[in-house]
Amino acid sequence: MILRAQRGERVAQRHLVRSHERRVFALLSRVLRRRSSRETVEDLAQETFLRVFRALGRFDCDGPAQFSTWVLRIASNLAIDELRRRQLQVTPLNEEVSNPAGSLSADTHAERRALATAVERAVADLSPPLRVAFVLRVYHDLEYAQIAETLDLDVGTVKSRLSRARAKLKQALAELRDGE
Repeated sequence: MILRAQRGERVAQRHLVRSHERRVFALLSRVLRRRSSRETVEDLAQETFLRVFRALGRFDCDGPAQFSTWVLRIASNLAIDELRRRQLQVTPLNEEVSNPAGSLSADTHAERRALATAVERAVADLSPPLRVAFVLRVYHDLEYAQIAETLDLDVGTVKSRLSRARAKLKQALAELRDGE
């Protein structure tokens, strides 16, 4: 499909967009959440694919990079650039705490909601490089090597960023618990 898209086949290009647009949109939404409008996320998603197609001829299908991680790298770079440009602190976590079939008591639901809000705030306080690595690992379920490829980093750097992100989250949540 990629080779066909590289040859300029519109059907193949549309297929590539359709097969990757949800992941791109999800990544951008999670990294830029709450401080950026849906229109901003859509603009960055569109810019991601414009850049993908501008550089598609240089993508090596036989190289070490997977197409999906290459696309996510472009989206990640755009998200980080947007955060730096706006100097935003954003929330990359789900807004809702699920309550399947109303199985939780109101108190338990309220406690979980408060915890989710605290986690969202703690993640929002992470620096953009830590936040992006965390989102790719936790929400996109990428392996360390895939994150390294996506962000153009060494695997050791990815592990370090994730370790620092977890430590900061643990500290922030411990402070919350101690403050109660």
